[in-house]
Amino acid sequence: MTPANCPRCGARLARDNDSGRCAPCQAAERHRLSVPPEVPASFWSHPPLRAALVERHLGRVIRAYRHHPYHGRAALPQAVVASWLGITQAQLSRVENGPPLVHLDRLSHWAALLRVPEVQLWFSLPSRTLTMQTGQISVEVPKDEPPTIDVPAVVPITLEAAPDEGGGTTDRRRFTALAALAGLAGNSLLDTLAKADRKADAIGMEHIRLAGSLVERFRQADAALGADELCDVAMGIHTHLSAWAAASQYGRGLGEALQSALADLANQVAWLAVDADRRQQARPYLNDAITRARIADDPREEVRALACLSLLTREDHPAESLHCAEAALRASRGWATPRLRTLLRLRAAHAYAHLNDVGGFNREMTKARHEFDHGLHEDDLPFLQFVTAQELTGIQGLSFLALGKPTRAAESFRAISSGPHAAHRRNQVHYTVRLAEAEYRSGDVQSAALTGLQVLPAVKGLCSGRTMRHFAQVKQHLGREQSNPARTFVEAYSRVFQR
Repeated sequence: MTPANCPRCGARLARDNDSGRCAPCQAAERHRLSVPPEVPASFWSHPPLRAALVERHLGRVIRAYRHHPYHGRAALPQAVVASWLGITQAQLSRVENGPPLVHLDRLSHWAALLRVPEVQLWFSLPSRTLTMQTGQISVEVPKDEPPTIDVPAVVPITLEAAPDEGGGTTDRRRFTALAALAGLAGNSLLDTLAKADRKADAIGMEHIRLAGSLVERFRQADAALGADELCDVAMGIHTHLSAWAAASQYGRGLGEALQSALADLANQVAWLAVDADRRQQARPYLNDAITRARIADDPREEVRALACLSLLTREDHPAESLHCAEAALRASRGWATPRLRTLLRLRAAHAYAHLNDVGGFNREMTKARHEFDHGLHEDDLPFLQFVTAQELTGIQGLSFLALGKPTRAAESFRAISSGPHAAHRRNQVHYTVRLAEAEYRSGDVQSAALTGLQVLPAVKGLCSGRTMRHFAQVKQHLGREQSNPARTFVEAYSRVFQR
């Protein structure tokens, strides 16, 4: 095979292709930023990898893995691989260049995460796993062992539609299932953590992996369901792990990774509070995230917290919202990817709209679209997955509502409804509810009622407090109308949510 061929599929590369990968392979591997990619068996026959495995030095194995030609001409960044392993970039550098690792739990976890063939290893991996069904969530646990704090890094999660019964209240069986997605058994989650932390007074990598895996699981469940049934679980876990960390002992290097992991968890809890429409509870978690990010010298978590703070304050305090977006742009200068800059420009644009500054809104929206056109980047942070073309159109619609232009807002929201994004169902439902709001505000009562009827089952199954609040406002306004479509919607709403 010549250098002019794609190392992944063997296809001939175009003369102007300097990435080392053909376009289909680049597209197929974009998800590698959040999880390690699937690699062929021949991957492990690459001489540098074979040499590192013979040396029994996992750090050098990881380095050879990152520089494998399978990934293209540019090596995988240390920051990306470090995020898979639940450590910082600086820690990964020390692992790659320092003495061989000797801790079996870390060796086996990282080897399994990277899918190193067991026959190539100089140690044995843990026993195979079976699947434990808890409610509607599938959680992998070690065979013949109860769930413990040392949870698997990747857990398959199946989220089904909401049960028919229960109206707007939390179904206990489903709440227990959602608690299980944390990797622990049902509603004994905090008891299991409490028993575990009484066994040792020192923080280890397994605890940091727990915090990191929780964030990803909450993110997956939230994207499908909304935050109402996750918020209390996440808050309890954050409180428990924070108290545990404060009372435990750990070295400086491990402490930085721990603070970053807790900042990430605090940011996720804050977002869940926002989506559950528990806005007053969100701010303390954002303050906690900013503090921990500064202790860990982790600007990425600080910028994420500022972006969420801009979202939190944009309706009641739009000037503060704008200041937070601008502060995040300054803090991320020099390392922000186009997708992150897109999000921050959208935050600023929406704040300008609430300030009734049309010029500022148009300027920031133009910059946001320009950044978005640069496409994905290998250093995109996992939480940016929701920043899609749908999100740009949605924020444009929300901004038109804030500017008192409901007809233009409805046009934006209809564009989203006509081309739904399957991976972001929660946002799809939210923007459809806002379409109904834009329609009644523009005087089109019949369309608002029909849109409300169409989205009613999805809102019921979403469990998002902020979406439910806006939907209740739609019902309140249509309840004042005497037309048949409006009455039909109000009656249907009452049957579903008020029985």
